[in-house]
Amino acid sequence: MNWMIIALSFATFISTMIGGSLTIRFRKLLPYFFAFSSGSLIAVTFFDILPESLIIANSIGLPARYLFAVTVGAFLFYTILEKYFLTHHHHDDKDHPHIMGPVGAGGLIIHSFLDGVAIGAAFLVNPSIGLIIALAVIFHDFTDGSNTVTLMLKNKHHVKNAAMLLFLDALAPVVGVLSTNFISINESLLAMVLAFFAGEFIYIGASNLLPETHKHPPWNMILSMSLAIVLIFVLTSVLQ
Repeated sequence: MNWMIIALSFATFISTMIGGSLTIRFRKLLPYFFAFSSGSLIAVTFFDILPESLIIANSIGLPARYLFAVTVGAFLFYTILEKYFLTHHHHDDKDHPHIMGPVGAGGLIIHSFLDGVAIGAAFLVNPSIGLIIALAVIFHDFTDGSNTVTLMLKNKHHVKNAAMLLFLDALAPVVGVLSTNFISINESLLAMVLAFFAGEFIYIGASNLLPETHKHPPWNMILSMSLAIVLIFVLTSVLQ
């Protein structure tokens, strides 16, 4: 593995840590981070995760209908999980840490790991393509770090716990890059996993974060969401 890949892996780590650290530092502005994270999670689903899943599925002849079924199933799964199992245990204590924080952050960590796998695999095929993908991931990881911390703090978790999940999210793409020397992922499984993430991120963005923005001035929240959507659109366009 050459020094360029190592340097880019380190850059993904730094980018994620900066995004999350700024969110912790300016947590008094959390409502804006809620709106930004909601927009970025939904945008990355439709501009990045689902298109990538469909490209993989098309290349192996897997019907797109199966992917959408997994996406809808994941959305339904998290709806049932939170409404009928998780919320039931915490509805009497609004300050109690909610499991959806680590659940959402965990999804982002796995997604970051797959971003690292994408970088490593691309470099094995063509270093130029690998560099383009790495740069897009580096800039995108800034929002991943922010989203990880936002989900933890929104769900009443301590800053130390948010920082721990942030570190794991920052480390995930580095591990993903390194893993490409040792593992290969079945394409059918990868397409399904991405589709599952799509359903999870739509649920978290629309049902877990978006309602929080309704308590604040609408135009400020719309501006924050729009900024996130435009940013993700631009960053994911680099991969095209």
